[in-house]
Amino acid sequence: MEQLLLNIAKGLVENKDAVSVTGGDKNEDGAIVFHLSVASEDMGRVIGKQGRIAKAIRTVMRAAATRAGEKVIVEID
Repeated sequence: MEQLLLNIAKGLVENKDAVSVTGGDKNEDGAIVFHLSVASEDMGRVIGKQGRIAKAIRTVMRAAATRAGEKVIVEID
């Protein structure tokens, strides 16, 4: 799951070295929480206009987690 999020984010940004994913811990609801960090100049590329790209990233991650029988939350820092 973490590798999938890294691959998606690195495909969107210019500064690929600044992309990092932390977390992987479960919250009180049993969902795995991932924190995606990118360089400040690439933040707009990851969020997109009106948050469309961020929403798409979360949708893909949720679909992959459902196939694995898990719940995932992606937070963009």
